[in-house]
Amino acid sequence: MAPKILRFQSEEATSIALANYIANLSAKSISDHGSFSVVLSGGTLFQTTRKLLEPPYLSSIDWAKWLIFFLDERVVPLDHPDSNYKLAYEGLLSKVPIPKSNIYPIKENLSPEEAAEEYEQRLKHLVVNGTLKTSPTTGFAKFDLMLVGMGPDGHVASLFCWHFQRFEKEKWVTFILDSPKPPPPRITFTFPLINSASEIALVVVGEEKADAVKVALGEHASFGYPLPVQKVSPEGNLTWFLDNGATSRL
Repeated sequence: MAPKILRFQSEEATSIALANYIANLSAKSISDHGSFSVVLSGGTLFQTTRKLLEPPYLSSIDWAKWLIFFLDERVVPLDHPDSNYKLAYEGLLSKVPIPKSNIYPIKENLSPEEAAEEYEQRLKHLVVNGTLKTSPTTGFAKFDLMLVGMGPDGHVASLFCWHFQRFEKEKWVTFILDSPKPPPPRITFTFPLINSASEIALVVVGEEKADAVKVALGEHASFGYPLPVQKVSPEGNLTWFLDNGATSRL
């Protein structure tokens, strides 16, 4: 299915459109199967989701039915400034009534390899007990929504251009020890798990990402060695949310 590419004149307009999209998808998922499983990435994403904390979304969303997971995570304590969980908690989760039991951070005090394995086994357990849906195509967990950002180099999650983890086919969650962005040790969802999602929102704002957007969406997108972001291809729907800075080179 071809991606839907939405271009907005400002980051503010992108944020408003994203909030409306998430609220509508939340209502549909909860109506269909009683919950809304959301996967969050780090970076500037929480700034762009800020409109969810404003009327009418704050009071109209059934937050108690949300299940929160993390696309990638730095292997640091959860209260560390580099923790995506901490970023998510301060930017969104502490401001909405999502039960703590519905939030799934990584386990602390494990090695990167152990943390990745533990998170994968936890996801598999949630599939077995019916908390998460299963992709009939891959057998991987099928999340309702993945909110995905992109780095200026075109990486998504912690799947970087020159790391072999971007080619992983079997594991749901893997780890890296040498991220080009600090801190080096991280865990990350793999592309088979990412692409099993029902919906993926690729949220890209800022002129510093315009070159990667041009490679991914421009007329030569199918030429040469693809960026990691070009491997995002869900079973369901892919929607790009782009502001004028990100599209300035298209």
